[in-house]
Amino acid sequence: MGPWRCLLLLPLLAPALRAQQQQFMEYVERRLTLLEERISQWHDQSSRYSTELRDFKNQVLGMLEAAEKEREAMRVEAESAAVRVDRLEREVDYLETQNPAPPCVEVDETLMDKQVATAKQRKNEKYTKLTDCSDTIASVRAMKILKRFGSASGLWTKDTAGSSEKIYVFDGTANDTVYVFPRMREFTLFSATRKAARIKLPYPWVGTGHLVYDGHLYYIRQQGLSFQVIKFNLANKTVVDSSVFPAEEQIPVFGLSPSTYIEVSADEEGLWAIYATKEDEKNMCLAKLDPASLDIEQMWDTPCPRENAEGAFVVCGALHVVYNTRLPSRARVQCVFDVSGTLAPEDASLVYFPKRYGSHSSLKYSPRERQIYAWDDGYQIIYRMEMKKKLEV
Repeated sequence: MGPWRCLLLLPLLAPALRAQQQQFMEYVERRLTLLEERISQWHDQSSRYSTELRDFKNQVLGMLEAAEKEREAMRVEAESAAVRVDRLEREVDYLETQNPAPPCVEVDETLMDKQVATAKQRKNEKYTKLTDCSDTIASVRAMKILKRFGSASGLWTKDTAGSSEKIYVFDGTANDTVYVFPRMREFTLFSATRKAARIKLPYPWVGTGHLVYDGHLYYIRQQGLSFQVIKFNLANKTVVDSSVFPAEEQIPVFGLSPSTYIEVSADEEGLWAIYATKEDEKNMCLAKLDPASLDIEQMWDTPCPRENAEGAFVVCGALHVVYNTRLPSRARVQCVFDVSGTLAPEDASLVYFPKRYGSHSSLKYSPRERQIYAWDDGYQIIYRMEMKKKLEV
């Protein structure tokens, strides 16, 4: 096709080209319009999301501010509660350590002479047992060292007649405050006394011969040259009764425990008092106590020497005296005196305690548990006893 033919076809093709261009432009315009609508829609959505995000942020800020105010209010309330609890604890401690005014306990010389005369009349009489207990100690079955607490000398025990699990601790040989732990666990786990209640006694004690029996504390008070047994109610913290011990010119009952003049002991028969006087300064004396009135029911002179004795306790009406040496060795029960005459001294078992630290300052027999709570040079020890019938020994 020559050039002249192309020139002839141009007028024919021009309308078709213009139509195609128009269609393309319309297509482009539609696409641009659609794109603008989408951009506008995205802008609207972005604006709405931004507004919602701002509203949510303001809501969260308001909630955080309210939570902070509530936290501050709770902190103030907790601090106020802590202050109240602390005040309450101090008030409880104060109430626990306070006692009513101690009763006036004067020594009535006439009454004392009468008690001494009555006790002498009953001295060395035959004892009629109150129970059918016929056991005696065969050996130390086991030993458990609980901890080391307090001074070299002291006393720890449970209520030897009741079912309470409380632990009573007398630290030292002269004081007026008793520590009370709610259970054995608290006494064993904590070395400090912060877990213990404190009972402040109206009179200070002397020695380590005290006893907790049937909800009462029986402890020894020295007044001049005489000694008193004080009966103290542990529930209401009051002195129930007191009695001057009807013995003249008392001396330390144990040669190795010079601070103990009277040892109050408990067994299946009730309460006993172990003591010594200048009248027979070589040997110990034994007395049966009335728990209610503190009267002496009977008295005995025993063949058990004071020399090298470190402690004693009563089991089924038989006095067991524990001996040692001034250079500590193995403690042993070397003298037994049975007030009923059932057990002859030569028939009693020679009981040895495992060698530990020094000399026992206290040995408290628990008839309910058949074990001994001992204090050995600041260590608190439990001895579990193996028992036998007296006739089988």
